[in-house]
Amino acid sequence: MEGKKEKGNFSVLLLVPRYRATEKVNYEYTFPIGLGYILRVIKDAGYDVTCINMNHRNGTIAEIMKGELDKKRYDVVGTGHIGMGYTVVKRIVEAVRAHPSKPRIILGGALMTSEPDLMLDALKPDYAVLGEGETTVLELLECMRNGLDAKNVKGITFRDNDGNRVETGPREPIADINQLPFSDYEGLEYKEYLGRQPTNSYSYNNQYDEPRAYPILCSRSCPFQCTFCYHSIGGRYRERSIENAFQEIKEAVAKYDINVICIYDDLFSYRKERIYEFCERIKELNKGRAKQIRWNCQLSVNTVDPEMLNAMREAGCDFISYGFESFSQEVLKSMKKPISPQQIDYAFKATLGAHVGIQANFIFGDTAETKETAKQTLDYWKSNCEGQVSLLFIQPYPGSAIYRRCLEKGIIKDKLEFIETKMDRDVVFNFTEKMTDEEVGELAAELQHAMMKYVKTVIPLRLEKEGRRRYGRYKASVKCPFCSEVVEYGNYSLQSRWMYITKLLICRKCKMRFNVASPLMKLSQETNLFPMIQTGYRKMVKLLDRNVR
Repeated sequence: MEGKKEKGNFSVLLLVPRYRATEKVNYEYTFPIGLGYILRVIKDAGYDVTCINMNHRNGTIAEIMKGELDKKRYDVVGTGHIGMGYTVVKRIVEAVRAHPSKPRIILGGALMTSEPDLMLDALKPDYAVLGEGETTVLELLECMRNGLDAKNVKGITFRDNDGNRVETGPREPIADINQLPFSDYEGLEYKEYLGRQPTNSYSYNNQYDEPRAYPILCSRSCPFQCTFCYHSIGGRYRERSIENAFQEIKEAVAKYDINVICIYDDLFSYRKERIYEFCERIKELNKGRAKQIRWNCQLSVNTVDPEMLNAMREAGCDFISYGFESFSQEVLKSMKKPISPQQIDYAFKATLGAHVGIQANFIFGDTAETKETAKQTLDYWKSNCEGQVSLLFIQPYPGSAIYRRCLEKGIIKDKLEFIETKMDRDVVFNFTEKMTDEEVGELAAELQHAMMKYVKTVIPLRLEKEGRRRYGRYKASVKCPFCSEVVEYGNYSLQSRWMYITKLLICRKCKMRFNVASPLMKLSQETNLFPMIQTGYRKMVKLLDRNVR
């Protein structure tokens, strides 16, 4: 163990990993609130901490890491992924290990927490933080800078000097999350991220040509334990007070000129009083503002009623995310989803009736799924949903009950190979009890066909390059296929003006969702010729783009 160091001389490098497969700067990613909390508590404790956001840098991971580690000697490098992100984290670890300064490595996040044994062996960090990290990481850093054994730090795992795995036991969830400091967005390079968001990158950006979205957590975890979910910060649901959340929101609006509040909670609330209080506070904040602050959140279908939905719309709510999952009661029960098809139908129709947009999925392939239950859900979707709900297959994320079933049944034979090559890639697995692989394959094809047939796709009336902007930004005039309003979306991001599709853009007037596609892409979807068209026109598209831009 190293000798004791003063906090100000103990240097920590915190990394925001890449969230897209590119070696170029990319600003279209989900902002990592959790890492911001970790950064804040480390800073507030007095450590010498630096944070770099790899999404905002060109070069390979190895090049970025070498460049940073050459500048300064760090005692610790820490990172964690908002998703699973095994390959990215592996490359970070390899780059750190290759550097002669040999800083120690701390990893956290969902993947470490869900598969600690596997990840400890595969990634070989010095320490892994399991679950909620704010308290744990501070205790761990104290041990590291003082040269002490970390075996008494709850919520971590590591290898001791003899190579034996030590797991120190779970840490209790932070009971009062109002006591936590606000996430350090500034340190995560939020200003650089904020000014570069196109209007069509995420649903919450659709309402403004200059979206300035502020992501926030108003609660942690979820009161429900659905079989396809894994809550890496534990299963205890905790809410911040609305007063505490609005202290952060008001600071953000004043500092960053925010016009969108994106609530990332798994469940914003199941108490209507809390939702009404939030609506009143956002209306108060909007008084006298030229551009009203818009917002969105995720709710359960068993909480909604027309009065509440109208209050949310009047307070600037653009859309609500719901977890519909299935229209079969048998499947919902198997998923441990405490809702009914009747509640799904009511919430869907009431939300659209209140002119609030919907972001929701039906996910197929649960263990109880049959041809009949799948047909029941798909028939409802075709007759009622007007393309507003996506159709997907359940993915077996590590830590979830579905994942454990895949292991028990031998559907996943090699956990590391699955995590590295199949996870997050829309691979269709058959872990149903009563459907054959062929039937599941046919269902997957039917879902894809249904989305192409029933989701409305329009071609822009006009598409113009925005000369005042950098490469790849346009002004798109689009006629909504539902209300017929012609909406002009500025700051519209396209890699190619000849082959593109923006899925489920929200109309700024009626809040209905639809696809916007180039003529070539729309034709390729309608005729199932996309692979051939893509191959045949790739060189032509590059040449045309070069000439136009």
